[in-house]
Amino acid sequence: MTTHSWVEVACDESGFSGTNLLDPTSPVITHASVDLAVPEAADVIDVLRSRLRRRTEYKANQLLRPEQRPALEWLLTSLRGRAHVHLIDKTGYVAARVLELFTEEPSYGAGTSLGSDHSGVVAALRPRTGFLAAFVDLSRTKRVRLMDHDAVDRFFATMPADAPALRAITRARVEEVMQRLIDEDPDIPPPLEPLVPALAETILYWSAGRRSVDVVHDEQSALTPGRVARLGAFLAERVEPAPLRSFTQVDSKHDPRVQVADFLAGIARRRTPDLVELLEPYTCAATKSSQV
Repeated sequence: MTTHSWVEVACDESGFSGTNLLDPTSPVITHASVDLAVPEAADVIDVLRSRLRRRTEYKANQLLRPEQRPALEWLLTSLRGRAHVHLIDKTGYVAARVLELFTEEPSYGAGTSLGSDHSGVVAALRPRTGFLAAFVDLSRTKRVRLMDHDAVDRFFATMPADAPALRAITRARVEEVMQRLIDEDPDIPPPLEPLVPALAETILYWSAGRRSVDVVHDEQSALTPGRVARLGAFLAERVEPAPLRSFTQVDSKHDPRVQVADFLAGIARRRTPDLVELLEPYTCAATKSSQV
């Protein structure tokens, strides 16, 4: 890890499925980052390519095959101290978003360690899949220009009566927030884009309250320039020095650092009991409002 006043990290994710956040076959998103220099990452890719005996395309699932266990262990050992993975449990993320949208003023701290702790409510809402599905349906506002009152009705009809924290949610409040989302209020972060808080947590990890971070990221439509700028401004208001120094999106085919991050994200998302110990140095549990 560098000792400069800034550090550059390359990032990629695995498990992002758009607004389909309640798919039981894909329960987590992993956001991986590495602070390797380009030549270092290229060397890692060359070793993996030779071990996998593939000249071009190679993916994390190939490393997870039993016969590739030595290559996988080599990768995780070589990245120790130079990499990080943030995990977001999608169901927990959705449950926390209900409170963050409808009982608080929405902010770019939602879903991060700088936001509110909703872990108790998340645990209570986790099995209420009908209610969470109704919330996801309500929150899909892309290309919507009119309030979907039927979706609002379904949200309230499925709301658990035995969750005291939800009693503060009124129809007037829900319709107010939904209208702001429909109007694309830039002050409200997208409710169904967990990559935004994942990026925030990655930046906070590498910043560690003592330096700024240059982020090089695989191309992601969720991370628009406006959203990243507002996230950076939010972080700068609460942490010194300003954690985010720059943000650049690249095609992963042309950046070996992002390719290494892609490998790590894919491995961490499919973590199995036999990999837990190897992955422990890299993984950070989901934020306090969306614990796995």
